Amino acid sequence: MSIETPLLLDTATNAVDYKGRRVLRSNSGGWRSACFMIGVEVAERFAYYGISCNLIMYLTEQLGQSTATAAENVNTWLGMASLLPLLGAFVADSYLGRYHTIIIASCIYILGLGLLTLSAMLTSISTSNNMGMNKVTLGSSELQVILFFISLYLVAVAQGGHKPCIQAFGADQFDVEDPVECRAKSSFFNWWYFGLCSGSSVATLIISYVQENLSWGLGFGIPCVVMVIALGLFLLGTRTYRYSITEVKSPFVRIGRVFVTAIKNRRAKPSEIAIEEEACRTLPQHNFEQFKFLNKALQCKVCTVSEVEEAKAVLRLVPIWVTSLGYAIVFAQTSTFFTKQGATLDRTIFPGFEIPAASLQFFISLAIVLFIPVYDRIFVPIARAITTKPFGITMLQRIGIGMLLSVICMVVASLIEIKRLKTAKEYGLVDMPDVTIPMSVWWLLPQYVLSGIAEVFTVVGLQEFFYDQVPIELRSVGLALYLSIFGVGNFLSSFLVSIIEEVTGGDGKDSWFADNLNQAHLDYFYWLLAGLSAVVFAAYLYFAKSYIYNRPKYNLNSATLL
Repeated sequence: MSIETPLLLDTATNAVDYKGRRVLRSNSGGWRSACFMIGVEVAERFAYYGISCNLIMYLTEQLGQSTATAAENVNTWLGMASLLPLLGAFVADSYLGRYHTIIIASCIYILGLGLLTLSAMLTSISTSNNMGMNKVTLGSSELQVILFFISLYLVAVAQGGHKPCIQAFGADQFDVEDPVECRAKSSFFNWWYFGLCSGSSVATLIISYVQENLSWGLGFGIPCVVMVIALGLFLLGTRTYRYSITEVKSPFVRIGRVFVTAIKNRRAKPSEIAIEEEACRTLPQHNFEQFKFLNKALQCKVCTVSEVEEAKAVLRLVPIWVTSLGYAIVFAQTSTFFTKQGATLDRTIFPGFEIPAASLQFFISLAIVLFIPVYDRIFVPIARAITTKPFGITMLQRIGIGMLLSVICMVVASLIEIKRLKTAKEYGLVDMPDVTIPMSVWWLLPQYVLSGIAEVFTVVGLQEFFYDQVPIELRSVGLALYLSIFGVGNFLSSFLVSIIEEVTGGDGKDSWFADNLNQAHLDYFYWLLAGLSAVVFAAYLYFAKSYIYNRPKYNLNSATLL
């Protein structure tokens, strides 16, 4: 008994090894396994940002698309890449499991990147000038265009399976029933994002330079090789991983049945209502009162109390998800219009060397990489001492701070754009889009840095929130829901661009998104986003203050958001 007790205490909760055997915390999971995941994420983000960071430049310069069309295509692809994780997470949580989904997604990733490299290596697209606009000349280049978009969306499909599962699988390596590992898991999300940004920052610096100065084929080929390395690294850690034990019954079936049963029992008789309320007495008082219509699913014992609790937990996420879309729209601008702004400015570092406009995104990642250790090692301990909360501030407080910073970011971006337009006018460059404006690109640095710091608060906060607040079996779906915020945000950004482009007169001088950015009005667009974000942020505060955390340890702090 004295030998078995320590082993039982050391046994990881609801986890087995790769052979299906119970595992001990001391020789499995934890940081030893999570480090493999972080390494894989660094490589995968390097590959992903190697494509996305400079995509708008490829579409405008190589495929001859207009600025507005290219921005719409980039937003659509980014949106799809962020929504497909919902499908990937469903497949992982219901059928394949996270481990096998990651392997399959990685193989599709490598295929997509390989085809993308092939498309860039085909004969360059010849362009013709038609009404002052460059357009793709079909014929010999049609195969390249088709292959390019097929491979691009293959990458989106692959990311749909890879992105939610690798992070959820990494967080699964920490046992929430163990106080030490529970705290380590919260720190994991910070260092996860640190690794993510390390990979993306290297990609924006190196790959964008290779693409614009050496070869687009090489610029797409390097991410393909890195993704092969990522798959090998993931397989290397197989023996150390903890694999979650899930129930046979699908969580989607359980939760769906609660809603269906509640609807069927919506016209309950008085006697049935009494039975329902008696069954609900086991629920905490706040959960009994919230979404009370779902309590009807307890009639006739079709659904259990825990199943109703799960359904309510999922439903509580909806207002937070919706009110996070304002931030997501702002987030979408960093890879589109921010880059196009930078392309018009003086990017000379020293005589003869000019940095690519896309490499400015490096400063977002740099701000994140520098601020995450400050947040984790300085901000959290100080906040913990002041608030007495275990994590310094609640997850919703963290998200809200980032949203506020994103509003400030748009205001700053608008003011800098006003200065850029004024400088172009002063030097008589309004009708000369190909001439560099005598204004340093470093003027854009504040909006990039603010965007990076906002990500540390909001993006990392959303990751932890949607992982933590869903049922255990739905954690891949929880992270997919977080990613879908940015998918829908990209689509909304694309929709806004389309509507504004239509209303403001296409490519004329009154267009906000004219190909000649010296005649455009990105400053108006940024002011609009600042206003929309402020309104949505106010709505977020309303819902966040009344949110009831799914884990009791957070409910003590949820009443005081600000």
